[in-house]
Amino acid sequence: MIRVAMLSFWHVHAKDYAKQAQEHPGTEIAAVWDEEPERGRREAEARGVPFYASLEELLARPEIDGVIVDTPTHFHRDVIIAAARAGKHIFTEKVLAATQKEAVEILQAVEAAGVKLTVSLPRLNHSYTLAVQDILARRLLGELTLVRTRLSHNGAVSTEQSPDGWLPGHFFNREQCGGGALIDLGCHPMYLARLFLGEPESVSAHYGYLTGREVEDNAVAVLRYPNGALAVVEAGFVNAHSPFVIEVHGTEGSLLFSSHDNRLLLRSNAAGEGSEREWQVQQLPAELPSAFHQWVVHIQENTSAEENIALALELTRLMEAANRSAGTGAAVLLSELPS
Repeated sequence: MIRVAMLSFWHVHAKDYAKQAQEHPGTEIAAVWDEEPERGRREAEARGVPFYASLEELLARPEIDGVIVDTPTHFHRDVIIAAARAGKHIFTEKVLAATQKEAVEILQAVEAAGVKLTVSLPRLNHSYTLAVQDILARRLLGELTLVRTRLSHNGAVSTEQSPDGWLPGHFFNREQCGGGALIDLGCHPMYLARLFLGEPESVSAHYGYLTGREVEDNAVAVLRYPNGALAVVEAGFVNAHSPFVIEVHGTEGSLLFSSHDNRLLLRSNAAGEGSEREWQVQQLPAELPSAFHQWVVHIQENTSAEENIALALELTRLMEAANRSAGTGAAVLLSELPS
């Protein structure tokens, strides 16, 4: 049995990960720490486990095997490095860190300690992502020219039930979050664009502030590639019914996925069977196990989440570049980011 400590319930998904840890046959929650003691004590009491006011004291407990990190983003570096140096395996909410420099420091500490790290990038495991990867591997779209990915909700929109929006107020705190709609929600379409099209040369980003918050609630980032290909990543907190969308276009065809009907459509000159004449619905494969389940397997089998970690590092780089670009109004070369 892998005994896990919850490190903070700051993030909106913290309770989801706690539920996974409680339901997984190989894990159990054994302790809680939180940067807000009152919240931490409440969550620990609800689960019948001890609360530690001191992170150092919790990490010193030999019976704790791993930690689930759901702290504010600007705490990730210090908390994750402390956990790694204490010999604890680490599962963490995205993003890994706010900057490339911090992410590299985290990965160096993890490697030095020999612990297992997995970052929650859940859409890597979804059926539509696997189907898109298969289509791209078969080169049914030819040379890729454009990827568009979009994810948005209405978490910042005022309603009668939630005058300030249903997202917690701290999700609009620039210091804690490192940004707004793009770094929180746009991270998913961002790592998918990176997965499908590869590493870009530069990033240009534009942010909107429709609700007047400290962080953006409307965002677009454009990834530019040396061969002329582009990726457009869109995110927002101000849209009531915007579907999750993936578009991938190439010289020989296009594919479209939208959560409004959960269908993946393909039209290709290279797929045969009349696929060049009309859109054809593609069969979606079974999903992969969740990132949390994969983390447990890596601990049990002494393997590493190499692709997950590489994409998590790339995601941090892309988000840092987007924030810099939005702040200056200029494109940012990834090669120019501080390391």
